[in-house]
Amino acid sequence: MLQLPDSPPRMKTLVSVDESYELCRQLTEKHAKTFYLATLLMSKVKRKHIWAIYAWCRRTDELVDGPVASITTPETLDRWEQQLKSIFAGQPTDNFDVALVDTLHSCPTDIQPYRDMIEGQRMDLYRSRYQTFEELYLYCYRVAGTVGLMSTAVMGVDTSNQTAPWHKSESPYIPTEEAISLGIASQMTNILRDVGEDASRGRIYIPLEDLAKFNYTEQDLIQGVIDERWRSLMRFQISRTRQFYTKAERGISYLSADARLPVWAALIHYSRILKVIERSDYDVFNQRAYVPKLQKLLTLPVAWLRAQVL
Repeated sequence: MLQLPDSPPRMKTLVSVDESYELCRQLTEKHAKTFYLATLLMSKVKRKHIWAIYAWCRRTDELVDGPVASITTPETLDRWEQQLKSIFAGQPTDNFDVALVDTLHSCPTDIQPYRDMIEGQRMDLYRSRYQTFEELYLYCYRVAGTVGLMSTAVMGVDTSNQTAPWHKSESPYIPTEEAISLGIASQMTNILRDVGEDASRGRIYIPLEDLAKFNYTEQDLIQGVIDERWRSLMRFQISRTRQFYTKAERGISYLSADARLPVWAALIHYSRILKVIERSDYDVFNQRAYVPKLQKLLTLPVAWLRAQVL
């Protein structure tokens, strides 16, 4: 259970860097099976840095969507942000932080995406509805698009096409918008998969303007009504989500060669959840859409091929 101290912690002995990375690996494997499978396709160095980032993101999310959510307050998030500043200052305060401090030293990045993610958790403290897609987009950026920005520093970018003398002074293209789009697409996939679960907790993430557009009410959603209105609404949401996956695809070729396969694998695996939702006749109220492990493994050759030629 994640708990934050009410006052600055006393000096204590923390685990070693290797032990901290192992804690992050275990956390990733336990809570993000599809994502974890993709990280195993990375180099040993890069995968451990991604585990450290994931662990911080997971623990941040659990503050408002985990075992301690009922006691989380704005002050809790204030303290979490102070702990974040300590991490960026190279001063870990708990065992998980040790790995992230090491990752940030090896792969320097800006603190802002991490702060933005905390702001996304603040939104969950006081919002359970989103009127427009623009409002939802901001939420998705904060809680997931930021992960793309955090990860790009680890993935690295391809500079092989800049070996010619006339390219030496050019800066490599960094696929920032594409990385954000992959995070947005993943979060929107989560939202569509978890509609029933979120509704049971009083949360509706599908924009209310979209419900109105298809003459589908909040009460219909809470009751899990599946009819042609719902199917049309879900087809609209899935189409929008796929547009973000398509934009994300265009940025993968700019990543370092050894990062393309795992990113393609993660994108393909996660986007296939949308196909599972479609095959279930859009019933996300009575069953959870997931891609079986065997199907994930069977998509790896496709991901490998795309990593080579796209």
